[in-house]
Amino acid sequence: MTVKAKRQFEVIDSRQMENLRVFHEVARALTSNLELEPLLLSIMRQMEEFFGPERWSLLMVDEENDELYYALSAGVDDSGFRNSRLKMGQGIAGYVAQTGNPLIIPDVHVDRDWALFAAQHAELNLQSIACLPIRHGNRTLGVLQLHNSKFDLLPDSSIAFLRVLCDYAAIALQNARSVKLIHHLSITDDCTGLFNARYLYTMLEGEIGSDPSARVVSIQPQFSLLFLDLDHFKSINDTHGHLVGSRLLAEIGGVLKRTLGPENPAFRYGGDEFVAILRGYDKAGATKLVAHLRETLNDSRFLTGEGMSLNITASFGLATFPEDGDTMHSIIRSSDAMMYQAKAMGRNRVAVADASAPTTAPTKTSRHS
Repeated sequence: MTVKAKRQFEVIDSRQMENLRVFHEVARALTSNLELEPLLLSIMRQMEEFFGPERWSLLMVDEENDELYYALSAGVDDSGFRNSRLKMGQGIAGYVAQTGNPLIIPDVHVDRDWALFAAQHAELNLQSIACLPIRHGNRTLGVLQLHNSKFDLLPDSSIAFLRVLCDYAAIALQNARSVKLIHHLSITDDCTGLFNARYLYTMLEGEIGSDPSARVVSIQPQFSLLFLDLDHFKSINDTHGHLVGSRLLAEIGGVLKRTLGPENPAFRYGGDEFVAILRGYDKAGATKLVAHLRETLNDSRFLTGEGMSLNITASFGLATFPEDGDTMHSIIRSSDAMMYQAKAMGRNRVAVADASAPTTAPTKTSRHS
């Protein structure tokens, strides 16, 4: 082997070793972390080290709104566009996202159109552009943009290597989406779309803290806990069947979401019983909100889209943390007992816990006694 051939071999071998190192780092990130942002940052750091762009950005596809939004960026002050969005087909990134076709311009000055574009955007100091789709199957999940990478100084295989990094990013995105979906399914009631009872305990632990001995009650954020049970729901199932009953529960879940808002999570506790955590609500505020919910439920007609017009009421039990219970189980017992008291008082009522005044005991105080 000649000296020249040996040197060429050493250069090629060095490049291959660098590629393998980057592949190893990215693969290790994929298998060690399912959190999306750290994963993508790890992949993008490898890309940044290898290609050395002056600026780069990663845009994600919002399929629901058919838009792109900026998820990560480096090398530029992103305060002006961090919250901006692009429609699919709009601009370079929108075109790449919509078509799934990469756009790579190693030198913008040798192309008349791109030279004009660079002149019109002199503040970007554009020398080269690479915009590649991040795809999984037939879906575009995002777009990677690189400005001013030294593609002309890199071997021809560098573009193929960039595509591989995009494939790694697609795997990360798809894995994160799958994990998010699995988590969503594990905490959601499939009939109503509300959270399930299992997740109620998780959220209450987060609100209160799982270690009472380490908790300073005075600095805990106040909240109220609502239990509600539908009145005479069994008669609806008996009259119209369980399928109609399930559709009715789903529509009632929608009323809870709309009336209480996203900041107050609602749960299907089981059967025709629901729970809601009213964050930041003291007793007076919670009582007012629940009264509004009761009126909204009374005024609603359900399953009208199916040619029916069902009306249903509920019995509401309300307790406030920490005055009516300073642990997860005690606050549940208090609100649950109030719900049974509302039933005993004639239904379609709101019963509010009052630790300072004993109430007439209902037939059944609570399942959590």
